[in-house]
Amino acid sequence: MKKLLALAVIAGGVLFVVKRNKDSKAEADLWREATAPTKPLGAVSTNGSSPAKASSSDAANN
Repeated sequence: MKKLLALAVIAGGVLFVVKRNKDSKAEADLWREATAPTKPLGAVSTNGSSPAKASSSDAANN
């Protein structure tokens, strides 16, 4: 009975370490993605300001 209990404790410890490493990797990946530099998206501004408006002559041609 003591051997089974010891085996269960060891298995639980191993599973705890594996889960902790997996969570740590997922958090690191999320942080890397959140802090990665972004590419400009054409007309979308990356600094929060509005993109330049089209002139009235351009609007008339559309």
